[in-house]
Amino acid sequence: MKSQVRGGTRWKRFAVVMVPSVAATAAIGVGLAQGALAASFSISGQEFKVRATSLVGSNFVQYGSVDAGKDLEGKDFAAPVAVSGFSEAWITNMCQSVVTPKVPFVGDVTLRLEAGTAKDKVYAKGIYLDVSELKADAEFTNIDIGIAAGQLNAGPDGKPVPGKPGIQPNTKANPYGFGQRAEQATLNNVEQKAWATTAGTFKLPDLHLSLHRGTEKECYKD
Repeated sequence: MKSQVRGGTRWKRFAVVMVPSVAATAAIGVGLAQGALAASFSISGQEFKVRATSLVGSNFVQYGSVDAGKDLEGKDFAAPVAVSGFSEAWITNMCQSVVTPKVPFVGDVTLRLEAGTAKDKVYAKGIYLDVSELKADAEFTNIDIGIAAGQLNAGPDGKPVPGKPGIQPNTKANPYGFGQRAEQATLNNVEQKAWATTAGTFKLPDLHLSLHRGTEKECYKD
């Protein structure tokens, strides 16, 4: 079956991204409350933005979790996230930006990265996105909502299927918590905030990285 959704989510309202039902959103919240933990590395204290014309991914999975790290003052903090994984993903016109505030003698500085075109897309294999907010036009093919997170990559016999993503390797998450999966996810007009991205392979054609004073060069404005 296919499911479509348009809209935005914010974790300060404790919602989940890329979920086509209110019931699914509530279930992710429960999964977080049960103590799911994520992040095989300590995240930075800077959330980053990603904009893309489209993202098409195969073997989509998603579960709730928590990333931990230190803020820019060195204080411990934790951030709830929706971890989204794909066995493969193709991204068109990707833009990524992060703002470092109050740099001495300079002020705010925006690092901006652009890559990929309609003809030569960004390619990722074994990619996981720790997302805090997403806005997009989304379509899911053959979606299962409410599956236990520990069974995301399981076949009919309950055993893991080679090549299909499950809970991110080298992390801790509640295998009995809420999860969802789909054969394919197509997202258009993507605007996303995230704390971390990991991938086995990440190819960035036509890569352009630049630094800018101020915040005018962010990939999108809130």
